[in-house]
Amino acid sequence: MNTNSNTYTVIYTTIVVVLVAAILAFVSQKLGPMQAANEKAETVSQILTAAGFGDKEHWAEIGNSATLEFYSDNIESSILVDINADQTGNLDNTQAQVYSTSQLKAQNYNIKNGTDIQVPVYQFKNKVVVFPVYGAGLWGPVWGYIAVADDFKTIVGAYFDHEGETPGLGGKIKDDPAFRAQFAGKVIDLSAEKPFSIVRGGAPEGAANAVDAITGATMTSKGLDAAINSWIGAYGKTLLQGQAASEFIKALEEAIQSETKAVEEE
Repeated sequence: MNTNSNTYTVIYTTIVVVLVAAILAFVSQKLGPMQAANEKAETVSQILTAAGFGDKEHWAEIGNSATLEFYSDNIESSILVDINADQTGNLDNTQAQVYSTSQLKAQNYNIKNGTDIQVPVYQFKNKVVVFPVYGAGLWGPVWGYIAVADDFKTIVGAYFDHEGETPGLGGKIKDDPAFRAQFAGKVIDLSAEKPFSIVRGGAPEGAANAVDAITGATMTSKGLDAAINSWIGAYGKTLLQGQAASEFIKALEEAIQSETKAVEEE
């Protein structure tokens, strides 16, 4: 065959393309389950970090299997709720089933459009409750997890990640522990016009529901701020129900303690 002919070029190119496609398909098929397992373990480690069970370095050190096992041993319930706080499903705790970032992306679209919202609520045996957030940063998606105490308003921890924010600036939502540490002890104030704020130039002194934005990362900070408040809106009725239940239990415990003390004094 004439190697300088157009026919030879077409045949040769076709063979190369087919071979490369076959190799890529084979590699994808073989590595797909491993990649999925790594992504799942990464998500679980972020949830556990937000809940205060350890830092990311710890989960990376002990490996995927141990991380997933710890999650399954310590999760109390993981359910899906809609905008009205009605339970619409369960996640399989024995398999450490969690929402992936692609599922969060889909729900973020639903939240924006107000349709078919089904978002996860992770409650651990130590009564810490974790819910995710997802939105747009400067260069791509930002997401994360906020953990609250059993009063459903006091934040005990947080973890955030991103797809491509600028290192040393917007990337600090993930890389700077000091930024995440600001969230601990703050509250989600559902009675406020804006339940939580990431404030450029610094949060007002004494503000219970605000933290400082990242210097030099205005768009990333705004994006994360919008993501947090958008998802708080989706969880609003769930959080309100949790707060009401928590206050009822607290009042009941105080009444029992008061009655017990009165009996003892008699």
